[in-house]
Amino acid sequence: MNHAVDVKGLRKVFGRSTAVHHVDFQVKQGEIFGLLGPSGSGKTTIVKMLTGELSPTEGDVTVLGRSSERLGTSDFKTKIGILSDNSALYERLTVFDNLKLFCKLYDTPVHQIDVILRDMDLHEEGDKTVAKLSKGMKQRVLLAKALIHKPELVFLDEPTSALDPASMARIHRGLQKLNEAGTTIVLTTHNMEEATELCDRVAFLHQGEFQEIDSPAALRYAYSTHTFHVETFSGEQLVIENEPENAERMKQLIEDGRIKTMQTDHPTLGQIFLKVTGKELV
Repeated sequence: MNHAVDVKGLRKVFGRSTAVHHVDFQVKQGEIFGLLGPSGSGKTTIVKMLTGELSPTEGDVTVLGRSSERLGTSDFKTKIGILSDNSALYERLTVFDNLKLFCKLYDTPVHQIDVILRDMDLHEEGDKTVAKLSKGMKQRVLLAKALIHKPELVFLDEPTSALDPASMARIHRGLQKLNEAGTTIVLTTHNMEEATELCDRVAFLHQGEFQEIDSPAALRYAYSTHTFHVETFSGEQLVIENEPENAERMKQLIEDGRIKTMQTDHPTLGQIFLKVTGKELV
């Protein structure tokens, strides 16, 4: 399996403060990889080192086959897309004219604007002035700007922060469509539902260190007690441990047709993060 990102012993120090502590991870080509952690955990610092905005204090970074010394080149910049808190639009221009400017910057055909507007569910907003758009629409235009040149790898730093559910769902659909076409995505978020829905794998980042790296499903399974929660048609709420001595009881409930619903207690990513780190994902 080829890696879009390969990081070994990555460390970043600012003065007397260490923001990232010797982390190791890989991002597979074609996957959505989530950096999951609260504000101040080191997510943005890692992304800035992966995009060439910051130089590592220590460690080896390889992104799309390029070492950290080559991440600031113009050739590299055409291979990636970035959406961060520094991303901005020209408020007085229309959506179309904003994207047209970036087509020129990346030497991208103008007809690509219509494609990306449809992917971001913005095909009816192209003639609108950016200043008149809602926050959710502006965020989708910023995402369109990051994707207009069809990058191989996209870095998204909190792309849906503070957005309403409808706007968030539109962005998620656009990202899934992009990923299905083969684009690798590195996503930072403290939204555990977003990470569960979108990410193939997630890394729990706490105080600059990785605590866990795995798929959301594998983490939820690993931290589950595998207890059965059963609701019967008579309204009983039963909690039955998944142990051999309870097999006959479960069999009898099924044979008697008493089970209305049954599920195991897979915890959410937020609950797992709290258990692992002692901190809430906020």
